[in-house]
Amino acid sequence: MVLTRWFGVTENDADRSLVTEQSDIKEITEKSLLMQANAAAQQHRPLCRGTHASGICVRAQFEIFDLTVDRTPELGARLAKGIFAKPGVYPAVVRFANADANINSDFKPDVRSLSFSVDLAPGEMAGAGPSRQDFSMQNATTLPINDSPAFLATIKVLTASNPVAGLWSLPFKDKLKVVRTLALAELQARQKIMPYQQLRYWSTVPFRHGPDDVVKFSAIPSPSNPARPLQKDNPKGLQDELVRHIKEDSPTSCFDFAVQFLDTGKMTYWGKTRDANFWIENASVEWSEAEAPFHRVARLVLLPNSRLSPSESDGMYFDVTGHSTADSKPVGSINRARWPAEVASRRARAQAARR
Repeated sequence: MVLTRWFGVTENDADRSLVTEQSDIKEITEKSLLMQANAAAQQHRPLCRGTHASGICVRAQFEIFDLTVDRTPELGARLAKGIFAKPGVYPAVVRFANADANINSDFKPDVRSLSFSVDLAPGEMAGAGPSRQDFSMQNATTLPINDSPAFLATIKVLTASNPVAGLWSLPFKDKLKVVRTLALAELQARQKIMPYQQLRYWSTVPFRHGPDDVVKFSAIPSPSNPARPLQKDNPKGLQDELVRHIKEDSPTSCFDFAVQFLDTGKMTYWGKTRDANFWIENASVEWSEAEAPFHRVARLVLLPNSRLSPSESDGMYFDVTGHSTADSKPVGSINRARWPAEVASRRARAQAARR
């Protein structure tokens, strides 16, 4: 346990850089814009998304289940918060993507992502809440970046003109954070390459679920989601397979959407329970599904022949902070750090498109 603390996993607020967090976030935002610009310059292309640069958008529907069925009243009431408070079917837009900031072949080892927005009908949510709810997920259970200090240390190295010299210039503990982050990222990227519609995705970071609970999400593919063998000589093999799928297959793919409650009484790290802040603030620490099971609350279904045009796809963005209901806000260090960087990146992309 002492070893993991050296590599950046924090036990309590005394371990965390709360005093410097705002200055760290400012620098993360600046470095994120630099990384976005560097990626465009290196590939001799216009500015695009700072991460998840290569992807494809399709339309879908999001069906929220009746959570009083086949559950105890207590569990049903606990699940039925925010947009899950009552059954309904809503239009959605889904983007499948590769996580890298560069536009690479789909067969380059990488983490894959599923992001989607749910359009909420006026008056469905209590109060004057947002008109949509966004989700961002990837095919890994955690983020490799643990928190904002690890984020800042890592992006300093990634944007340095000489990454080796950049790593060497960091304080010793920051070096360890970067090594751990890059090692976890490499392990996550080395998964078997499969069609987007057959992967399972996780939110990796926590969100509020009503006034009392904190949760993570997962999108679980149906075992019957169809796909053909991938054409590995095609650099857009994953995207083209998804296009083929929604044009030709019936039925199209679906994902059960599930909620995992933070349960401090049952969840353990190195054999010991921890307080809620430990699980919220350490984004690289997994919430064991054996200790905290997922509960299915909705279903995401891809719609046939629904690919968005390139211009529509370029205009899409997903913002889990700005587009969330009041009782579904993201929490934790990484969520606090990434929002300003994502907003700045989106603005930079929009400004570049107008030139």
